[in-house]
Amino acid sequence: MIMKKIVGSFCAGMFFTATACAAPSVTADSTVFPRHEPYGKGIGTMPGRVVWAYDADSVTWDGNGWWWQPANFNQDAVQKMVDKSIASLAGEAGSAARGWESLFRSHNAERGKGDATYKSGEKIAIKANMNGSGVFDDDASGETKMGYTNPVLLKTLLISLVRDGGINPSDITVYDVSRVFPDYMIKMCTADILNGVHFAYRDPAGSNDAKADRSKPIVWSKNFSGGKNCLPTCVTEAEYLINLANLKGHSYGITLCAKNHFGSLMNSNRLRPPEAANIHQFLTNSRMNSYTVLVDLMSNYELGGKTLLYMLDALICAPSEGSSITGANSRWQQAPFNGSYTASIFISQDPVAIDSVGADFLMNEPTVTSRNSSLRNNPNVENYLHEAALAGNAPSGTVYYDGNGRKVTNIGVHEHWNNPADRQYSRNLGKNEGIELVRAE
Repeated sequence: MIMKKIVGSFCAGMFFTATACAAPSVTADSTVFPRHEPYGKGIGTMPGRVVWAYDADSVTWDGNGWWWQPANFNQDAVQKMVDKSIASLAGEAGSAARGWESLFRSHNAERGKGDATYKSGEKIAIKANMNGSGVFDDDASGETKMGYTNPVLLKTLLISLVRDGGINPSDITVYDVSRVFPDYMIKMCTADILNGVHFAYRDPAGSNDAKADRSKPIVWSKNFSGGKNCLPTCVTEAEYLINLANLKGHSYGITLCAKNHFGSLMNSNRLRPPEAANIHQFLTNSRMNSYTVLVDLMSNYELGGKTLLYMLDALICAPSEGSSITGANSRWQQAPFNGSYTASIFISQDPVAIDSVGADFLMNEPTVTSRNSSLRNNPNVENYLHEAALAGNAPSGTVYYDGNGRKVTNIGVHEHWNNPADRQYSRNLGKNEGIELVRAE
């Protein structure tokens, strides 16, 4: 088998039983999130499963220079992490090809399309997170210390899709409609086996400029003032989406897969569409049991409804979206990192489960919480996870819709691990519902 349930602690990057090594010290933040039973119902080929791949050798950066330079990463190691994770998520030991097939089949069955897999000609859109690229400008050099989607991870994901998933490169579009992709990143992700992959982004003077589909406006479940928002055509014309987000803190606390779709909005302000949409107000109130636009994005029929796979890029993690990444602020203390880089990726078919796991890792990491006051000791950052998991009967009393007139009943499952040492969730403990965190080996 290439996966192991989380049933013990981790030391030096290896799996052991709970008595094989001293457990990492429990941080002051470890009980910030109140314990509760699983909320919602797990979804995916293996419902509620989140796969974690970790390889310390995947990151070779010495902390000097630009973090994002491809030479700072071992592409072969990252490729193995991606391939093993895909197989593990689907329960297909040792085969990324069978893994992709199972993921497609379960996703289509979940949305009522029968036992179908990918067919040639069907489009796949990948939402990257390029928030820090160009530092809010049109600079395509990539020369910024701020965080954005890891270029090597994106390349290896694309290779896995084409080589093992059987996807035509010309059927794939990587996008972020309000930011830029560095030239070097596009070049490395469209070469050789990836020739034909498209990119769509904020490129007013070029052919890569994302186009808005004005026939597909975003419909929120709550009435509030703000600009009319549309989705890009690369999304509305796609049959499948992949949500490739970053594991990092945020000035609002956390930013994971749910908020990644702020970069899918198009309106009158191409540089800052979320501000024109007036949706930041629902992230800054820091209050539980309140409406959140994140649930609308997670459940939208064109966004969450099409998403085949959720992924958290955790190769190098920033404490906040506004932080310059340095060697000091991206080396984590908790095991198995022990003062080194996170060198990890997380994947799931359950959008609530993967963000729940990400929240647990962030809240229990001193490197992050010591530098992020919005996250530190603030349990309210998980409001959107409660609203999402209980969307059919939301704590806020909001009736959430999927953007196409249908009431939302279930998006995924939410809970917290038992403790920062063992990192066990309900399915790891033999329960029939909840999250299952497994390591890809």
